[in-house]
Amino acid sequence: MTIPFYDRSLAGSKELIAELPALGYTDAWSAEVNGVDGFTPLALAAEWAPELRLGSAIVPVSTRGPGLLAMSAATLADLAPGRFVLGIGASSPAIVEQWNAGEFVKPYARTRDTLRFLKKALRGEKVSETYETFAVKGFKLERAPKTPPKIVLAALRPRMLHLAAEEADGAITNWLSPEDVPKVREEIAPDTELIARLFVCVSEDTEKVREMARWMLTTYLNVPVYAEFHRWLGRGEILKPMFDAWAAGDRQGALKALPDEVVDELVVHGDAQTCKARIQKYVDQGLNTPVLALIPGGEVPIAQAVRDLAP
Repeated sequence: MTIPFYDRSLAGSKELIAELPALGYTDAWSAEVNGVDGFTPLALAAEWAPELRLGSAIVPVSTRGPGLLAMSAATLADLAPGRFVLGIGASSPAIVEQWNAGEFVKPYARTRDTLRFLKKALRGEKVSETYETFAVKGFKLERAPKTPPKIVLAALRPRMLHLAAEEADGAITNWLSPEDVPKVREEIAPDTELIARLFVCVSEDTEKVREMARWMLTTYLNVPVYAEFHRWLGRGEILKPMFDAWAAGDRQGALKALPDEVVDELVVHGDAQTCKARIQKYVDQGLNTPVLALIPGGEVPIAQAVRDLAP
């Protein structure tokens, strides 16, 4: 489950997070865009629901220095030994440059270099090394975690997927259909954990869900990395009218150009049993860890949807 929940604050999520293990949920994953940060919800969940595996999906590699990222990860690993998974990724130019005054340069190399640095630092090694995208001199964690966390990478296309499989402990993907999973899975080893956030709305009002989800999708799919991801998945032609309208500055035209079939492929919706069956399809196609992100606005309140969707 993605925490905190979209319909409430982090402070207001305590009781529902604490209920997750009894409902059968195994994991709680944070996100970091322009709401909560990626670490604080997990630190609280470590106390509120100590049975859960905790993961960040994802923390950008270019909005913090390498040492600070290692310190934050070590803190979580100490709070939840053996239960914390550090998810990192390149993020996007808007988040890195426009919102955080960073530099979105060589995203693949920066992610690779950060991964290699973190693996050494979180083992308690002293790191003095010049990487392609940054240099570190004499960094050593004051308190290295007894159990270094696993590290997984946000990965959408083959090059980053291969890096995730070869040097990390898993891959995180996003905004895909069950039928897309095999194409992603074939790029990584069978024993590599594949994680995906699935956006879910428990609602039988199909038109309302489509209207609500269309804005989310149009915004995401026009981010260059997601546009290329969906071209790679084979949606280039069907999404071309939307891409063209967005590039021309016609936001309303882009919304209208996004086909219903694409919305239905990428957003899980319907009654709870329909949603559970759809989620199961992802697993059947090779997804190891479906991370649910419940979208508000359906006729079923999120707290009830969490209970109705329980595995």
